[in-house]
Amino acid sequence: MDKYNNRETIKKSTFFSTFFDTTKDGKKKFSYRMKRWILVITIHLFFFLSFFIDLQLLEGTLSGSRFLGFHMIDLYATMQLFLATHEMPINMIIGTATIVIVYLLVGGRSYCAWVCPYGILSEIGEKWHNTLVNKKIIKERKFDHRVRHIFWAIFLILSATSGYLVFETLNVVGILSRMIAYGWSLAFFWVVVVFAIEVFYSRRAWCTYICPIGTTYGYIGKVSALRIEWNDNCDHCMVCSDVCFENQVLEITKAKYDKQREEKSITKEYITGADCTLCGRCIDVCHADALNFDFRLKSLV
Repeated sequence: MDKYNNRETIKKSTFFSTFFDTTKDGKKKFSYRMKRWILVITIHLFFFLSFFIDLQLLEGTLSGSRFLGFHMIDLYATMQLFLATHEMPINMIIGTATIVIVYLLVGGRSYCAWVCPYGILSEIGEKWHNTLVNKKIIKERKFDHRVRHIFWAIFLILSATSGYLVFETLNVVGILSRMIAYGWSLAFFWVVVVFAIEVFYSRRAWCTYICPIGTTYGYIGKVSALRIEWNDNCDHCMVCSDVCFENQVLEITKAKYDKQREEKSITKEYITGADCTLCGRCIDVCHADALNFDFRLKSLV
């Protein structure tokens, strides 16, 4: 993408052009989308190799794994298991604490953009969905994103009342992670169903409205150290909002807040919305360089 000359949005660009950015001096570089895909593929390649050739680097799946011997347990899986069994093994406590500390530093919902394998499928589905909407073959359907908090609570209640991890049966992230690490599963057909819903009915429906894993990391992300920083180079073109996975977090980029900022002499501001996945797509398209990653604790380092 060449944001400095034609200000393309991801919706209007060819899909593969979004994997590269053009700098001000005309050089090509990897976009954040490319970097994210490389990281996600690398993580799951390690899962695959650790099982099939006993690499012992990253063993297990995203629900529970060991990295160089250190336990890492998904926070929402831990909550479900505790409510279902009323037990908390020491390895699970250590693994969960490790994950919480990591995502307090690197941003809670960065998990969704930089780790989750379904995220790649969802981005492909998003492009197909937008193409069908633009051709008026289907309609754009949006719902209140806050419904995700209801699903988050429902799955925990089901674990507590049934003694069973109900969500893990439906968890497309876990299904894909297990399939990549251990091989084919019939559960993949459920992933295909969810993907089809996102293509033909509602853009990124799983991530936006249902997935309690992302919701949990969002709660952590509200106070995490790594954030997107906005500065007053912004000319409020709102291209960033057009490409954002969760564009409700970009309210501060709207011109209506300028007067309030001028009164308080605010020239920089962090995007602190819990739903931000730190995917970097807003940075990829911002021709004014008004958005960048920033580490909020750097003043203490």
